[in-house]
Amino acid sequence: MSTFTAVIFREGNLFVAECKELGTVSQGKTAEEALANLKEATELYMEEFPEKKPQQTLITTFTMAHA
Repeated sequence: MSTFTAVIFREGNLFVAECKELGTVSQGKTAEEALANLKEATELYMEEFPEKKPQQTLITTFTMAHA
């Protein structure tokens, strides 16, 4: 079993989900649907490219002063 990071954001009327470690991306009408679609896309990707090792991802936040 593997654990991956999903970043989900809204783009227009859809939610986009991206797996940062592998670069797989999917979308859905809801965040939950986008995540489910991303899981499926990532499983298919890993079946096609089983030897590819996921890149380690560091998630952090930063602040900026508004102009």
